[in-house]
Amino acid sequence: MTTAPTAPPPPPGPHAPADRAPGGRFVARAAGATAVLTAAGSFLGLVRDQTVAHLFGAGSDTDAFLVSWTVPEFAATLLIEDAMALVLVPAFSLALSRRAAARGGGPEPASGPAPDPVRALLAATLPRLLLALACAAGATALLAPLLVRGLAPGLADPALAVECTRLTALTVLGFGTAGYFSAALRAHRSFVPPAAVYLAYNLTIIAAVLVLHARWGVRAAALGVAAGSAAMVLVQLPAFWRRLPMRPAVRLSVRLSVRPGARPRRGGRRRGTGPRTAVLVGGAVLAPVAVFALSRQSQVLVERFLASSLPPGAISHLNYAQKVAQLPMTFSLLLCTVTFPLVARAMADGRTERARARVERDLVLAAVVVLLGAAYVIAYAPQIIELLFQRGAFGAADTAATASVMRVYALGLLGHCLAGALVRPFFAAARPVWYPAGAMAVGLLLTVGAGALAAPRWGVHGIAAANAAGITATALLLLHGLGTRVLPVRVGRVAAGLGRLVPAAAAACAAGWAAARLVPAPLPTVLAGCLVVPAVFTAVALAVRAPEVPQLLTAVTRRFRHAR
Repeated sequence: MTTAPTAPPPPPGPHAPADRAPGGRFVARAAGATAVLTAAGSFLGLVRDQTVAHLFGAGSDTDAFLVSWTVPEFAATLLIEDAMALVLVPAFSLALSRRAAARGGGPEPASGPAPDPVRALLAATLPRLLLALACAAGATALLAPLLVRGLAPGLADPALAVECTRLTALTVLGFGTAGYFSAALRAHRSFVPPAAVYLAYNLTIIAAVLVLHARWGVRAAALGVAAGSAAMVLVQLPAFWRRLPMRPAVRLSVRLSVRPGARPRRGGRRRGTGPRTAVLVGGAVLAPVAVFALSRQSQVLVERFLASSLPPGAISHLNYAQKVAQLPMTFSLLLCTVTFPLVARAMADGRTERARARVERDLVLAAVVVLLGAAYVIAYAPQIIELLFQRGAFGAADTAATASVMRVYALGLLGHCLAGALVRPFFAAARPVWYPAGAMAVGLLLTVGAGALAAPRWGVHGIAAANAAGITATALLLLHGLGTRVLPVRVGRVAAGLGRLVPAAAAACAAGWAAARLVPAPLPTVLAGCLVVPAVFTAVALAVRAPEVPQLLTAVTRRFRHAR
């Protein structure tokens, strides 16, 4: 398999013409729309978890459902968030570039009119992908008993988990199709429909659980997950149909990216023609991305495998703690998501110094957000969990267990944030890079070993601590490898910036912990913490002369001014 030597810059706005140069204001609007819809989808994901916790608590039924949820978690990582996008967006972008060059005019090839590269790519990849996804979904449903036995051998009710897994297996087809649509639309500079997929997904799950829980029990949640994957496709289908209608490829009577005098390749095809574009979608670039994504997601497998032998509810406590604790990481990575196209373009243009400076600044700014969030989560964990989940079948004991686990998880938030931010420059060059997969494998091995040793003695807390240790090791390896293999990142400068922020986060956490004891009601306490923790964090950061905090405040102020 081959790929383009450089990746085209991601498109600028929700509905910009695909062949026109991006504008700064359009980029800001696209980033703003994506951020708002992503935040709304995350909020509905929290409402979804609250609904499941309210109706089913944190017992054996919820454990069975969460084991089945492993399938869509892996499918989403591979087919929507990572591998599919990193391979297909450059492929469609290159096809669009060749179409634009063809429409600019030129001599007609001796072999006759060339096919439209975009249509050729669509025809060569989508039917085969749908067939492969359907086969994978069927195989997952058929092998559900083996999957459940391998994922959670100590589960109290494996039969229920098998039934739920057979329902969630349908997400392989739904997520794969949705991921393909998202990549194609983003390459065509249409961002709103892809950003809305998790809104549609979570709304469908919530509706299914509310309507069907009395008759189906926790199976209603599994059915909602399957239906939600179909909703992801439907919310993008109109835009996809407008941008890439399923009709025979339009033929262009011009040569596509063929040097004068170039001879046809074997079989009559010329270099750069439409069918050649389809070769971009393949294993050379996909394999390292997929291995990294699978290795990172496998941390969840390790946790559930180890927790399946603990008392019922352990998997649920880990799940709820992780979902809430990782919200600060999600918002911190939005900064890197917005600036990732700038890094990719700078690397493609050979502007290494600009890319290096952007990556260094992004790392520290993302660390500001995630450390501030970690301080808040640790200080107010019991109040947060009580406010969000303690109702219905989710009792005070579940709140106490989940909050204590969440505090341990929060210790690894900086590692999760840095790993997510550091891996992007590795893959920005649009060429096979295996170092991130190796770094993630080291972290996963550490998680497995530490978790196996700690779980029998410390239970879910030992599992959460192993997760934090493993991902932190991966982040350190990625930081070292980025400076030596991809960009000359000044590791000492980045570490110094992080070193000034950690004491600020510790002080903010201590102040929030002390303040949380003064107000007994959870809602006023949580709201007061939104003032106490940032105030102390900012004061200490300024005292230790951490310049990143005022830079972040300046960037936010500037963004709001541009929005007006």
